[in-house]
Amino acid sequence: MKTFPASQLIINADGSAFHLHLQPQFLADKIILVGDQNRVNMVASFFDEGSIECDVQSREFHTITGRYHGKRISCISTGIGTDNCDIVMNEIDALANIDFATRTEKAEKRSLEIVRVGTCGGMQEDIPLGTFLVSEKSIGFDGVLAFYEGRDEVCDLGFENALVDFIHYPAKAARPYVVAANKDLVNRIAGDDMMRGCTIAANGFYGPQGRVLRVGLAVPDINERITNFRYEGQRITNYEMEGSCIAGLALHMGHRAMTVCCVIAQRKAEVANTDYKPRIKQLVQTVLERI
Repeated sequence: MKTFPASQLIINADGSAFHLHLQPQFLADKIILVGDQNRVNMVASFFDEGSIECDVQSREFHTITGRYHGKRISCISTGIGTDNCDIVMNEIDALANIDFATRTEKAEKRSLEIVRVGTCGGMQEDIPLGTFLVSEKSIGFDGVLAFYEGRDEVCDLGFENALVDFIHYPAKAARPYVVAANKDLVNRIAGDDMMRGCTIAANGFYGPQGRVLRVGLAVPDINERITNFRYEGQRITNYEMEGSCIAGLALHMGHRAMTVCCVIAQRKAEVANTDYKPRIKQLVQTVLERI
């Protein structure tokens, strides 16, 4: 059985995971990931009265575990970016599948159900503000998955190669990777009332998403190229910043994961809605019902 030394798996004095400060017994099998640490409280406000088991925060990582209509759920904030999601995904997998007392891999593995709920920018004209958009595929512009073995085994290489060629992807940037979400989870969460698409997880908010302030872009028309790209009837629908790492590592680890976002910016029309919190609250309630 594989053993994990202290330098590889750092465990706090109270037996909790290093960054999350979460102890193994408080991790539910159903997990909602949000970027904003304050959004965890909003999600938990829907939990059954008196059901909260833990409320712990360390840096941007905030976790509350409780029950919604009897379903045990952990809501965890990741902060912004796939680098943070690399931390969260590895630590929740460790909490589920490594015995912290012996530092050994458990013989019987837990498969977690992970839904990221966030915000995004729509890339197509027919995607209005307020749309709930499920990522059937996540396209990582971040490079995180390349640091793990078996990267190509979980990726859609045909989609990836076609995208790189079509958009003139910067040669010195990390190569994009394309990962599918769990189909069963997508069908349950999306139902028949949410849009589905392919989502870029950018490794920044400004230049990596084609925004121009005082510094120009390496590929000035990259968003136009992204909008016009098609592969086997699929198109790129939106930008966000976390889903690719979550989807990719979940596949590696044997978990079921997906991302659903509310569109708060329309990149084609160049408009944005900063008063989106009521719509996010509605999305959270829907996910809680269906997870």
